[in-house]
Amino acid sequence: MAVNDDCKLKFLDLKARRNYRFIIFKIDEQIQQVAVEKLGSPEETYEDFTNSLPANECRYAVFDFDFTTNENVQKSKIFFIAWAPDTSKVRSKMVYASSKDKFKRELDGIHVELQATDPSEMSLDIVRGRAL
Repeated sequence: MAVNDDCKLKFLDLKARRNYRFIIFKIDEQIQQVAVEKLGSPEETYEDFTNSLPANECRYAVFDFDFTTNENVQKSKIFFIAWAPDTSKVRSKMVYASSKDKFKRELDGIHVELQATDPSEMSLDIVRGRAL
């Protein structure tokens, strides 16, 4: 599975410059390549992000999560989310599952990985809990 250079460039923008709140990536099965599907502006919320994921199709995504620690320190962690809803096609789930680790290695700087098959598995409470 090839990775479009734009994926790495946009991820660096998210990580270093904080130009984006999230990035959603899609595999184009015709050309066997991962590409950027959607960029979330810095003002967008976690809810905007989850609403951007298709209900019946797999995706990869990264989300820059800002939070305050128990010591009252502002921090940020980058989450990698493998979205594979139960209602998506079996072939699509297999393609995303088999290429996930290789793709994730291309994005240097991920702090936490989440796998979700429905929205409850990546609720804001779960994300907050994994961040602390």
